[in-house]
Amino acid sequence: MKKGVSILYYVTVVISALVGAWHFFVPWMFRWYDYLPMEYENLIVGIDYTNYCFSLLLFGLSLMLILLGKKVLLLNKEVSYFYFFLTVVWVFRACLASFIEPWPLQPIPEAAIGQLIASDVLAVMMVIVSICLIKSIKRN
Repeated sequence: MKKGVSILYYVTVVISALVGAWHFFVPWMFRWYDYLPMEYENLIVGIDYTNYCFSLLLFGLSLMLILLGKKVLLLNKEVSYFYFFLTVVWVFRACLASFIEPWPLQPIPEAAIGQLIASDVLAVMMVIVSICLIKSIKRN
């Protein structure tokens, strides 16, 4: 596998892992609970469960792909499927942010715009790596 694709592979999975780890702290950083009436405890718990499970899955899958990176880059088809799935997740996230349901600009417009740009850039980088992997796997 080409060195540039290898570097891009590791950059994408490390960023994905960092987003997964960062997401554990998002409710406190952006004070989600300030916007919810405290009498809706079921809603708060549901949001927490969804966020924690998402964070753990994103971080765990990304960490697994970091640890198995050599196998992916040696074109192990079965392990590559996990990277393809992660790519689909990020492309879906980018489509949500760009076309389907953009993040509201209020109360923090910079965060919304930053998420939009970051998710789009990460999705494009992952698609590039995935296409290179698919082409290389088909050649072998």
